[in-house]
Amino acid sequence: MEFATGIVLIPLLALLAPLLSRGTSRFLPIPLVVFELVLGILAGPSVLGWIQPMETFELFADLGLAILFFVAGTEIEFAAFRGRTGHRAIGGWFVSIAVGIAVGWLVAPGEGAVIVGVALCSTALGTILPILRDAGELHTPFGRSVGAVGAVGEFGPLVAISLFLGGRSLGLATIVLGLFLVLVAVAIWWASRAPGGALHSLVRATLHTSGQFAIRVVFVILAALVALSIVLEIDMLLGAFAAGIIWRLLMRDAAPADQAAVESKIEAVAFGFFVPIFFIYTGVTFDLASLLADPLLLALLPVGLLVLLVVRGIPSGLAAPEGATFRDRASITLLGATGLPIIVAVTGIGVSTELISPAIAAALVAVGMLSVLVFPLIAMAMRRNRIQPDVLVQAERA
Repeated sequence: MEFATGIVLIPLLALLAPLLSRGTSRFLPIPLVVFELVLGILAGPSVLGWIQPMETFELFADLGLAILFFVAGTEIEFAAFRGRTGHRAIGGWFVSIAVGIAVGWLVAPGEGAVIVGVALCSTALGTILPILRDAGELHTPFGRSVGAVGAVGEFGPLVAISLFLGGRSLGLATIVLGLFLVLVAVAIWWASRAPGGALHSLVRATLHTSGQFAIRVVFVILAALVALSIVLEIDMLLGAFAAGIIWRLLMRDAAPADQAAVESKIEAVAFGFFVPIFFIYTGVTFDLASLLADPLLLALLPVGLLVLLVVRGIPSGLAAPEGATFRDRASITLLGATGLPIIVAVTGIGVSTELISPAIAAALVAVGMLSVLVFPLIAMAMRRNRIQPDVLVQAERA
């Protein structure tokens, strides 16, 4: 009975979330993911108890998280990593992880500090990219800088998780991770040079048939690299991220119309089904009771948001494009400090290995939720205020 209830309610909540987001957008453009999380919390054991955690739902949620990272991998622009922007994005992340672990040592001394540090140095690229795309900022210098910051803010924590939280010694973990990266590098090299004519023709021929070859290839690549990650006992999200990069390279020379059609289908599968399940189930499993049981921890959530802004946001601002205004840098700082998926993943590892308490994990996830709610709103409002005067000036000149 509980399974039947959940299997009906989760899609219903996924349907309700965009309606609520659209309804409030006239007054306050709240990101869709916030509604998915809040609805999951309300329907979960913490409040109404309509949906209970189950292995089946967890499996779909894990797949949703993997697809979210796959989509993030497809959006990577390697040109953004060349020169000043890329170097500063990478350097800023190393500053973030160092400061994050130092802060973590104050909260959870020992290995728990690594959990907190990795959580604080992450950036939710998969959450930010749709916002940039909807605002027409994805391919601007500003958008490329944010993309570089986000890519490093997702790839870096995944590497740190694989090295320090995989249960192996650092030396062995480094060797295993190196082997994985070599295999992925070979796959990327092959994908960047392999002739795609036959693949593109088959993709085009099945775009509007039951064959849907492109989507089937996507899931084969995703499954293969996730399985490789699991076999090597490194974080599966690293494989999902790499799968997205490989798929984009395979489709690089396809007709623009075909690329757009395939991208639309992938987004439909990801954001129409699997990704909402991940965020709703994250809300369902959110340990609200542990957070409410400690009033001091609850009161310190705004402080945690400020810590996230300092630890991850300020170093992210270093990657602002040359000639960026203060508003541009502030917007990049805010978007760089927006984190949630990796926070959920790494705190889950921390609780399961008893490196951090459920209360600390709930507080970190709550801070991540707040960052998704607050930071993009302010950042994009600042961008709109920055752009509008320029548009008015151009209109007057015309």
